[in-house]
Amino acid sequence: MAPVTDMIAAARRPADAVLEHVGPGSQIVVNGYNGEPQTVIDALEAAGDRLTDVRLHEMLAPRTRPSIEGRIPGLRHVSWFLSPATREAFHAGHCDLVPNNFSDVPRLLRRSVRPDLVVASVSPPDRHGYFSLGTVATHTAAFIGELPFFVEVNAQMPRTYGGNQLHISDIVGWCEADRPLVLAPPPVPTARDRTIAELVADRIPDGATLQAGIGAVPDMVLAALGDHRELGVHSEVFGTGFVDLVDRGVVTGTRKATHRGKIITTSAMGDASLHDFVADNPGVEFHPVDYTNDPWNIAREPLFRAVNAALEVDFLGQCAAESLGSQYFSSSGGQPDFARGAIMSEHGAAFICLHSATHDDTVSRIVPQLHPGAAVTTFKNIVDHVVTEYGVAELRGATIAERTSRLIAIAHPDFRDDLTAQGRAMGYL
Repeated sequence: MAPVTDMIAAARRPADAVLEHVGPGSQIVVNGYNGEPQTVIDALEAAGDRLTDVRLHEMLAPRTRPSIEGRIPGLRHVSWFLSPATREAFHAGHCDLVPNNFSDVPRLLRRSVRPDLVVASVSPPDRHGYFSLGTVATHTAAFIGELPFFVEVNAQMPRTYGGNQLHISDIVGWCEADRPLVLAPPPVPTARDRTIAELVADRIPDGATLQAGIGAVPDMVLAALGDHRELGVHSEVFGTGFVDLVDRGVVTGTRKATHRGKIITTSAMGDASLHDFVADNPGVEFHPVDYTNDPWNIAREPLFRAVNAALEVDFLGQCAAESLGSQYFSSSGGQPDFARGAIMSEHGAAFICLHSATHDDTVSRIVPQLHPGAAVTTFKNIVDHVVTEYGVAELRGATIAERTSRLIAIAHPDFRDDLTAQGRAMGYL
């Protein structure tokens, strides 16, 4: 075999060399967010008039594109999680959305799509010929060694560790870029967010292993854990809020049952300090999403705590987190995976957080039934705790009457009488 340096040099190509690996009907897996290979997608779009029925399968596109907007006849964007860059295009019928649980995406791609190629943005190679998928492993890492990769080497992508290492022998070509990563600014919390966060933080014991989603409430929960000890992290997303807890000695991972002392994640989203933290840090491991989000792997941690958000919750405990009625905003993501894994954990617990009402207090977020057409993100049998600024409703093992009463008790006071009347009319009370 040729020396690694020779192999790396031989595989260097212009971005449009990706076209050598794309034919009619090609199904291409695209790494999302900061893992999106911008120059490679640019080259595919530029050649759109020469392409036929090519589909680009991506989670969380970071920016809108002609192919997303349906302006490249030979390319069709298929979203596996809507983002601000894809919502309008989806509503206009210019791109598609595949319903899924995040842990299932690699399997669904293999069975239903049968992809031909993976394209991703990666870190520069090390002296052994390994690139890393940087801040985004997700579904893409699951295809290492299984599918050919054409990659963009971004000089600003941090090298990270875990099951996200890609050897030069897996790569059919690479091109160069030098582009800053997209930053996720912290959300501005409200007084309601802080109250909800305090209620959740009070129910997280020392030694727990945490998953926290993205948003003001999860950030506030992490900010409220400064006096805790020996926490661990096994989270789909590793956000900036975790970094402060590591720096303060709160997150150590010393009581984890698996990957002791390690932070386990499949993606990192946050500010520049987060990207600096994960760079060359062997204490943070990025693994494929079918590993990190597998409920059985989550359940191996006996004190698991999952914190996620919803848009509305009905009397049965059904949670809608991705749409209001049929108006889609995102997708299921990992919420159902972690909700299930947390309740399978020996002493685990899962929290669904939401404001009791809209920001102007005109519409209740606790409802008798979800809006017509709403997608149920986390279904009633695995919903554990529901939290608003008015308290915590414990639903696991509760009757429908108990669920209804407990949810009304944490609804906004302006709506409780009406909700009670509706609960009686439905036969739930």
